Amino acid sequence: MGKIGERLGLAPATLSFHLKELAHADLVTTRHEGRFIYCSANFATMNGLLAYLTENCCGRGTTFVPFCAESREMLGVTSKLG
Repeated sequence: MGKIGERLGLAPATLSFHLKELAHADLVTTRHEGRFIYCSANFATMNGLLAYLTENCCGRGTTFVPFCAESREMLGVTSKLG
């Protein structure tokens, strides 16, 4: 199990299901290297989603401030699954 699964305490099959859904929504990107899959947050898409939700769901006139940092290593969101 990779770092994401360890941190979240998820079974590998459950984690795989959710990561595939996030990848389908373009919220994460995956890179295959041998038998490992490296997952990274897609911050541009996440910020776009937050902007949309802020504008359309959280009330009009609120200001969107990007929350997602551009540095994946800083947040430790790159994980090796295997």
